[in-house]
Amino acid sequence: MKILVINGPNLQMLGRRNPQVYGAHTLADIERSVCSLASELHAECDFFQSNHEGDLCDRIAQAVTDGTEGIIINPAAYTHTSIALHDALEGAAIPSIEVHLSNIASREEFRHRSLTAPCCIGQITGFGGYGYELALRALVHYIEGKVKSAGATANRRQEYENH
Repeated sequence: MKILVINGPNLQMLGRRNPQVYGAHTLADIERSVCSLASELHAECDFFQSNHEGDLCDRIAQAVTDGTEGIIINPAAYTHTSIALHDALEGAAIPSIEVHLSNIASREEFRHRSLTAPCCIGQITGFGGYGYELALRALVHYIEGKVKSAGATANRRQEYENH
């Protein structure tokens, strides 16, 4: 199972930028913990970070054709401003989970609204870097459930056709 983990603007500065809000872990620390968990869950993760909205949209579009089965995305500041990311996620139609290190609902008013969350199957906020691990577990569970469900539907269809 291939999972794409996308990080938006300024997340390359984790561990140095506002550690009281975002924690002391670096993006590399988070990637290592996600890779370790992915291995346990028999998944593989590809990581992408950019400060540029168009690059993030391009990577989402690429995911449609590169075998990606799920996306974990922390759009960072673009969460609240990017119709382009909303449209990219919606158009890709790949199960996605939005992650935020801080609880965006408890921060400034302008951070309360997410333009990208409506295109995701869920949102995890406020658990620091551990939120990525929670998202990975949830996404793997969701994808495996869809596969099992599709298999059960195919089996029922085959049984029906055989009778």
